[in-house]
Amino acid sequence: MSTLDILAADTAMGAVTLKVADLDTMIAFYRDGVGLTLLAQEGNTAILGRTGNASLVLELAPELKHAPDSAAGLFHTAFLFAEKSDLAASVYSTAKLYPNKFTGSSDHFVSNAFYFDDPEGNGVELYWDTDRSLWEWNNGSVHMGTVYLDPNRFLQENLTEAGLAAPTVGETGIGHVHLKVGDIQTAKQFYVDTVGFEVTIEYGTQALFVSAGGYHHHVGMNTWHSSGAPARTPALGLGQVAIQVPTTDEIGALAERLTARGIQQANDGKVLTFDDPWSNLIRVTAAA
Repeated sequence: MSTLDILAADTAMGAVTLKVADLDTMIAFYRDGVGLTLLAQEGNTAILGRTGNASLVLELAPELKHAPDSAAGLFHTAFLFAEKSDLAASVYSTAKLYPNKFTGSSDHFVSNAFYFDDPEGNGVELYWDTDRSLWEWNNGSVHMGTVYLDPNRFLQENLTEAGLAAPTVGETGIGHVHLKVGDIQTAKQFYVDTVGFEVTIEYGTQALFVSAGGYHHHVGMNTWHSSGAPARTPALGLGQVAIQVPTTDEIGALAERLTARGIQQANDGKVLTFDDPWSNLIRVTAAA
């Protein structure tokens, strides 16, 4: 793959859109639990994040039903926090208000992560990155593990009054998105060979992690529950994944790669949208 086919190093993830059955309940979870701010609400749509930077869009879709666990779609949305104290405040408030929604916590060496399910069963990761200088790389692959992280000890060591008073999502908002896919080879051909992410970790036929600019991962994909899953049909859950590239030139280059591979797209020069092989809608915009 030439450098012309790789996404720019400062590519980042944008707001995730979820189709929801109960808008008020979902707003409450992400506002009162996770600590996002309700930036705007109009009709059947709510936008949450921090001032001037949306990280989550909730769209009411009462006509839709939940897909089975074996379907392709969202595994989790991962919210990145700039400070451990901010993460601790979010974990504390989410666990306090939604005690039955906590599903686990891990030290991944590159990050500290806490996992929840939202009220409609969408996976949620709340995490903080360790210093990049401490990440270990070997032949282009980052060393990530899964070691138990004691949530109570983490809170004891990092929860502060300031964090509780004003928990905020860190500068990048959505750190990464993890998807359920039907097979890893197809996912790699699409997200790496076409979209232009670079592989950071690959676990055979079970999981793939990709990023731009040497991040541990912007998109994760697995087949743990969804091996062989076909394209999605309309359902509650993931509505859209957003990617932000630095310039419109990047949009043009990606559009050319999509065209060369016969992938349908909509492109007005500023916004590029297309489906992945499982009908997950991808929206790419330029920061500039």
